[in-house]
Amino acid sequence: MEKTYLKINKADSVVVCLQPMKKGETINIDGINVTLNQDTPAGHKVLIKDTAEGQDIVKYGYPIGHAIKNLKAGDWVNEENLKTNLAGTLSYTYQPVDNRLDIVDEKRTFMGYQRKNGDVGTRNEIWIVPTVGCVNGIAERLAAQLRKETGEDGIDSVYAWHHNYGCSQLSGDHENTRNILRDIVLHPNAGGVLVLGLGCENNQPEQFEQLLGDYDHERIKFLVTQKVDGDEVEAGMEILRQLYEKAREDKREPLSVSKLRIGLKCGGSDGFSGITANPLVGEFSDWLVAQGGTTILTEVPEMFGAETILMNRCKTTELFEKTVDMVNNFKEYFLSHGEPVGENPSPGNKAGGISTLEDKALGCTQKCGKAMVSGVLKYGERLENNGLNLLSAPGNDLVASTALASAGCHIVLFTTGRGTPFGTFVPTMKIATNPTLAARKPNWIDFSAGQLIEGKSMDELLPEFIDKILSVASGEKARNEINDYREISIFKNGVTL
Repeated sequence: MEKTYLKINKADSVVVCLQPMKKGETINIDGINVTLNQDTPAGHKVLIKDTAEGQDIVKYGYPIGHAIKNLKAGDWVNEENLKTNLAGTLSYTYQPVDNRLDIVDEKRTFMGYQRKNGDVGTRNEIWIVPTVGCVNGIAERLAAQLRKETGEDGIDSVYAWHHNYGCSQLSGDHENTRNILRDIVLHPNAGGVLVLGLGCENNQPEQFEQLLGDYDHERIKFLVTQKVDGDEVEAGMEILRQLYEKAREDKREPLSVSKLRIGLKCGGSDGFSGITANPLVGEFSDWLVAQGGTTILTEVPEMFGAETILMNRCKTTELFEKTVDMVNNFKEYFLSHGEPVGENPSPGNKAGGISTLEDKALGCTQKCGKAMVSGVLKYGERLENNGLNLLSAPGNDLVASTALASAGCHIVLFTTGRGTPFGTFVPTMKIATNPTLAARKPNWIDFSAGQLIEGKSMDELLPEFIDKILSVASGEKARNEINDYREISIFKNGVTL
């Protein structure tokens, strides 16, 4: 008989409906029959014991908020009767755990590009990176002309990464832009980069060049359009032709999966996210870390309510303190704008069965598995440590995915229950949380974790998932690449002059 509901943790006071259920249906939990008091959609929660007003409701073994009125066993639990427990910043105590991963190093490889500085890439593309939004049109025209001239023969693609910033910004807001653009220019998925400037912008090309440090001058070149006499497009094309000829010499070769850096992100989450796709990505994260590779979890506002789980997995006291600062700084950012820290989930999340931020966070953080935390990064910083890292960035899908790629990720794994087509400047694989989405939007979805509620076990599905990711790392196009949906978004946090 097909299972219609799931109790995730033995301590839970709710079950999750795996299918739509009708008022009057009876479910048996731990030998006790519970009759549903309302029609309840798939992915949503049903209370399995009477709960008084103010009492916590538990899912995943942790409180996800409190009842705002007296509730009966069988009630549909949603945002109408459940309220977050989250408030302001908190003090935390380090209570370290020691999660040792009992996973074999399989010595797997993928077909990637070895770069001169020791980095590796999963793509070999030509990129045009504007220092300021004023030259976006020129950058797009150059990319189109190079694609037309070359047919992208011998390389993977040509892209211009347009954005709105690089001028009229101050202090930390300006530095965010400079750091993200630096990270893009230095990313190993680019075989050649033209940095395209205007000349009068705040992000002065000469100063930006210094920010790159010791870079490969054969692969990264600059053009300041105000300094060009005559046609800046032809001047740009001369440089791009040189970069193209250099990049097309590159060939894929077998490389250890220990070189892979994978970003972990979710968006349009639903009640299945913490049951299927996020746990599957978490299993992959642990597998890759055990192979010597690297994963990054971000979306700090979607850690609220589950942050202590991550804090206690930090390898050192220093990392714990960095994680505390990361969480509390983001809470202070919310509060400084007069916004409550629990102003989440979105309407789509609620429709999918997520009722509070704790509910969302406890599902969201499962994407990083059980590995210990090896590094904590500020927004715009680049990876230094292998293993599981945490990155400061907001929950916004494109801003967070851009931040993951900018930190050095070759691929972003993006779990979704509602569906989304977008991609950032590295392959952005969509993992569906439920089989309905996978069937409805095959043009968006790269892999269906919904198979886990159709009878396939995690042990059966994980090897297929690993193979799919390594295929994309080796050149198979993700759906966002096939659809040509690729863009960047930089975190804006300051005045505009």
